[in-house]
Amino acid sequence: MKHRLALAVAIALASATAPALAQTATAQSASTVNQANPFSADSPLPLNYPQFDKITDSDFAPAFDAGMAAQLKEIDAIANNKAKPTFANTIVAMEKTGLTLDRATNVFFNLQGTIKDDARDKLELEYSPKFSAHRDAIALNPKLFARIKSLYDQRAKLKLDAADLRLLERRHDDFVRAGAALSEAQKTRIREINTEMSTLGTQFGQNVLAEVNDSAIVVDNRDDLKGLSDEQIAAAAEAAKARKLDGKYVIALLNTTGQPAEAQLENRALRERIYKASVNRGSRGNAWDNTAIVAKVVKLRAERAKLMGFDTAANFVLADETAANQDNVNKMLRQLAPAAVANAQREAADLQAMIDAEQKARKQPTFKLEPWDWAYYSEKVRQAKYNFDEAQLKPYFEMKNVLENGVFFAAHKLYGISFKERTDLPKYHPDTWTYDVYDKDGSLLSIFIFDPYARESKRGGAWMNTYVGQSALDGKKPVVANHLNIPKPSAGKPTLMTWDEVTTAFHEFGHALHGFFSDVKYPYFTMNVPRDFVEYPSQVNEMWADWPEILANYAKDYQTGAAMPKELLDKVIAASKFNQGFATTEYLGAAMLDQRWHQLPADQLPDASGVMAFEANALKADGIDYAPVPPRYRTPYFSHIMGGYAAGYYAYIWSEVLDANTVQYIKQHGGLTRENGDRMRQYVLAPGGQIEAGKLFPNFAGYEAKIGPLLEKRGLAEAPRTGSGEVDGNKAQGAK
Repeated sequence: MKHRLALAVAIALASATAPALAQTATAQSASTVNQANPFSADSPLPLNYPQFDKITDSDFAPAFDAGMAAQLKEIDAIANNKAKPTFANTIVAMEKTGLTLDRATNVFFNLQGTIKDDARDKLELEYSPKFSAHRDAIALNPKLFARIKSLYDQRAKLKLDAADLRLLERRHDDFVRAGAALSEAQKTRIREINTEMSTLGTQFGQNVLAEVNDSAIVVDNRDDLKGLSDEQIAAAAEAAKARKLDGKYVIALLNTTGQPAEAQLENRALRERIYKASVNRGSRGNAWDNTAIVAKVVKLRAERAKLMGFDTAANFVLADETAANQDNVNKMLRQLAPAAVANAQREAADLQAMIDAEQKARKQPTFKLEPWDWAYYSEKVRQAKYNFDEAQLKPYFEMKNVLENGVFFAAHKLYGISFKERTDLPKYHPDTWTYDVYDKDGSLLSIFIFDPYARESKRGGAWMNTYVGQSALDGKKPVVANHLNIPKPSAGKPTLMTWDEVTTAFHEFGHALHGFFSDVKYPYFTMNVPRDFVEYPSQVNEMWADWPEILANYAKDYQTGAAMPKELLDKVIAASKFNQGFATTEYLGAAMLDQRWHQLPADQLPDASGVMAFEANALKADGIDYAPVPPRYRTPYFSHIMGGYAAGYYAYIWSEVLDANTVQYIKQHGGLTRENGDRMRQYVLAPGGQIEAGKLFPNFAGYEAKIGPLLEKRGLAEAPRTGSGEVDGNKAQGAK
């Protein structure tokens, strides 16, 4: 989300060879890029939309090399400028560097997430250390840092406006956090650490995808798939055929512990196979085993934090987040965990009762609830409690209708924006849709790409990414994309979504709105917010999925057009807190595990052979080791903490405090109104990183967030509270 040098400096903290390598490697190919390369200049397409039809894998390396060489030359000119440092000739000048590299890397890494191929995999492995060296060559440039520091030290006298002052302060802080103030010996070690971590991180991600594909479940008999719809079975047959397994069925896995098919399959043994295949990924001792990578990376992070003057990697990361430190995060998570587990245990009792009754009716011995039973029997309990099941809902959630008459409709009602599909722009994959986004005054605001389907070349989960970021400095408007992982139906069949997939679509579009409405002066600030804030706008947008006016507009039978019956709609809303004990516990298991990995010094962290034991002990120590509810991610496939959410997976629940407070505010102030939308846009979505994140919710609502609305939303109202009723650490949101 961060652009140009902002991206360079920020990522230097996570990954990088010696600067000489970057300079040499880039110089060698600097002349190989020419005007025919699609990254040599801004795309001529509307809003600089990428020329996907002209981009080939062979374009990337020349653009990377030329882009790095050009940026180093630009940075060298700034660092060695004989004129006295000024905000314009140093800080603003830095904002204008790296344009070719920015264009190429934006497209490359976005494509790596959506449609990986062998050639790009090799490029990623080759260039990860080169990019790290390049970032370090900038972030650890002593002359450049001297100019930045001289401006920072006299910032009170420079008469800068608020945006300029914040940019100067953030640049200075980023360079310090990258190691610019360290000794030369320490800088050398930082470079070595960054180089190694960049390579390990790339390998981890490639292993995760390989394991997802290799662990797919092959089923021989159609009868074993009882419970799945005919369309799902046909899709499984097509997946098998694509693997040259004609006559068989393949159930693909997602990169989460729980798998969607577990909610439907009647065959308990098959559910167990799926579950065990899922949780064993990355720790099977095969070519894609990630335990050694995890062990090495967490030790390197701990070592880096110590070099930076922090006792733990978590405190190093959190010093730049709204949470401020690990104590605040621990208090929050430990405040929620006991009530979450208690709720999960109450839910489990209902599931066990269902199992016992069902087995008694069959005159068969009962069995103990296991993780692979949870989704299946919770669906049965949901049906019994609310008299509906997911199968009743899906005919009302045809994908494109959900997008256009649900997600887009809500945005139009709230913000006045409108959408028009266009088919003239090139696509990186045929299973994508492209829309122009128009502002309330009719002007073109953004271009939006929607990429909904799962495929073997696509990473798991759901996410938003930016191809072009907004900034006033360069006059650019955003091009953003949403990615889901909905199983593609067989040819000619409609795409019918689960309720979870519907809410995920609304969630990811909240990130897209954050990109659409960015209104910042400098590229650095485009969506450049702390990790424990970035999920806040997307979580708020989920509220519109079951808002009666919105739901009534899109929840229509895909065959007849008949609206979802009001009684069913009411049941959907009533069931919104169902299974929240499970949902909160599986999330907290992952979030607390992440903290455990990053709150120890290097000499107390395990080697590869001890990774899984460390995980088990950590969950037990935090009281979150409830067997029927495993963590949402286990360590070897916990991609978040190998990327930008290292020591930051807690961010979802931290952001959800702001989300719950915002939902409460909106409901108290008229609900789905343009006034609320305009306020959300002005105070939360438009500022990006230009205003300190800790100030944005108070600016919006006029008061500090409380934890009460979150406890109510999650069904955790009995959880203990802090004395003041405020989130622990919330007062420290401004602390860096």
